[in-house]
Amino acid sequence: MLVDSHVNLHAPQFEGEVDHVINRARVAGISTMLTISDRLENIEKIMAISEANSDIWHSVGVHPHYAEEAEGLEPSTLIDLAAHPRAIGIGECGLDYYYEHSNRQAQKPVFEAHIKAAQETDLPLIIHNREADDDMSELLLASHKEKPFTPLMHCYTSGMALAKTALELGGMIAFSGITTFKKAEEVRDVARFVPMDRLIIETDCPYLAPVPKRGRRNEPSYLPHIASFMADLKNLSEEDFARQTSDNFFRLFAKAERP
Repeated sequence: MLVDSHVNLHAPQFEGEVDHVINRARVAGISTMLTISDRLENIEKIMAISEANSDIWHSVGVHPHYAEEAEGLEPSTLIDLAAHPRAIGIGECGLDYYYEHSNRQAQKPVFEAHIKAAQETDLPLIIHNREADDDMSELLLASHKEKPFTPLMHCYTSGMALAKTALELGGMIAFSGITTFKKAEEVRDVARFVPMDRLIIETDCPYLAPVPKRGRRNEPSYLPHIASFMADLKNLSEEDFARQTSDNFFRLFAKAERP
């Protein structure tokens, strides 16, 4: 059985099909899913999905794309939302200097509010990083020195240095279907480097469908393609890879219950 550590089941691409998508995932051997918060205005919809499905958990947070609309976000807001029995992580949050849909000045304080919430709740911090490695590393190191927290670098596409920083802080690295893309050799190099006890996988659906499904709407039932590719990359059997990554997920997201 596999765990999809990052799905966006509330996304408009799944409108009217969520139950079918979830059922296909179960048939494909996905035992557990973590559906991710991108905006606080979507949190009720996200919570409803996890409340209705014993194999789905949720996070609470604001994607950096929407940081400007969340200016003034207080850690207490996230802490209160994280008290929900099926909320197991803080995020998705972070820095995105590639698209910069929200300006950098707005992104940093919103991200810092998430860090403080992770520090206070002892829940993993689910981090989005795009073209912001230096600022991200600086923030993680400084904040962790003040009070420890556990970073999860989601859908990893950054350099080796940031991966090493996250690992040094006791964090984990999540890899997506990007690892199967022809031009993603640098991502594969990082995946080869990351120890198996610090690695998890995700689809990040409905985005980034893996080979051989690239170009389609991604969904959790495609996770076995990622797992098979990654198992080969790590020189493991698919069974051992599935067991290790599932164990890693439940060790990281300790609030989640195994099926």
